[in-house]
Amino acid sequence: MPMLKRPQIAVLAATAIISCGAIGGIAVPSSAHAETVRQVLPGAPAAAEPQKLTREAAPAVSGNQSEVERFCSNIADAARDRRYALQAAELKQLQTEVDNRIKALEEKRTEYETWLKRREVFLARAEEGVVNIYAGMKPDAAAERLAIVDVNLAAAILMKLESRKAGVILNEMDQKAAAKLTGIMASAARRTDPS
Repeated sequence: MPMLKRPQIAVLAATAIISCGAIGGIAVPSSAHAETVRQVLPGAPAAAEPQKLTREAAPAVSGNQSEVERFCSNIADAARDRRYALQAAELKQLQTEVDNRIKALEEKRTEYETWLKRREVFLARAEEGVVNIYAGMKPDAAAERLAIVDVNLAAAILMKLESRKAGVILNEMDQKAAAKLTGIMASAARRTDPS
């Protein structure tokens, strides 16, 4: 900073006082009086005309409303962030629910496919040769033999027989065995998922 002479410092101080007085609302001497001050200091360069400051009128709002507006503007970002966080959490929860439902559907599909394969295997057990043997037997003898074999095999054979012949054989069987075979045949003949 260059060295200032004493008169220059005085001019700067006077200008600063005048400027601060205008800003702070202190009565400022008129420009004529300021010129007088300038004239008192001999050899000082002429100071630039100070800018006149004007105050803008504050908007006419009640004190409560301006406080509310300030409060709302201050928390707007935080509220928006919180709203986004809540929406993100809700979306995450919905995604979890959708994933769980998809998993349950996949398990149900796998169960259905397993059931369908079991049904196909069940029907394939009774081959044509075995079916033809039981078809040629007398109903009371066929009923006696079918009561001894595996219930799934017996039901498969009865399903492959003509319905009239199967009915006569079931009529010759014990009631409990006939009921069990009928239940197995009914569930195997169903076209829909048993669950």
